[in-house]
Amino acid sequence: MNSERIFSVEERARKHAALADPARLRMLDMLTYGDLSPTELREELGVPSNLLAHHLNVLEREGIITRERSEGDKRRSYVRLVPGALIGLGSFAAAGAERVVFVCSANSARSQLAEALWNTVSPVPAQSAGTHPADRVAPGAIAAAARHGLDLTGAVPRLVDDVDMDGAFIITVCDRAHEEYPAGTVHWSVPDPVRIGTDQAFEAAFEDLRRRVDQLAPRILALA
Repeated sequence: MNSERIFSVEERARKHAALADPARLRMLDMLTYGDLSPTELREELGVPSNLLAHHLNVLEREGIITRERSEGDKRRSYVRLVPGALIGLGSFAAAGAERVVFVCSANSARSQLAEALWNTVSPVPAQSAGTHPADRVAPGAIAAAARHGLDLTGAVPRLVDDVDMDGAFIITVCDRAHEEYPAGTVHWSVPDPVRIGTDQAFEAAFEDLRRRVDQLAPRILALA
């Protein structure tokens, strides 16, 4: 049996009621791709700040979203879907792309792991790059990948400007990279495991990325 939590009829009814508003349903579509700041949500929806705050409070009250502080600009926060919150509700967003490009600042851990994970589950090829590439891939990322049967021993960090972005679906996996390179990207606010440096931190990042990859990959369709 699937070990994920099964919601009661009452809980599901409350979640459906919370999503009955068109603006909140549009927020759900956007957040199934990745995380967004309240400012980004307000600009996409074209609603005033007080109305956005109301929508966020409704979704947070029903356990659909959570808000977390940016690791980059501490004045910012990111809204993200609570893992498992949409079980039984369905998701409708989809997109087409020639490739997926994962971007972080150093291209030494999160984006490398995301690339490797994506290429195991999707026919749409993935690459990764950094806004300020490190000299090497972090040993902790290599070890985490190896524990899960993925090989990063030959991976080399590279500059985002050297990657072909034409037809790409771009995902930033680092708050700093997103705040530096935000235009036209989906964002996954994944905490930096290199900053902590423990096996547990790399495992947490790996599991966060794996969940997000598994959720998104079926909805990114290969363009001919």
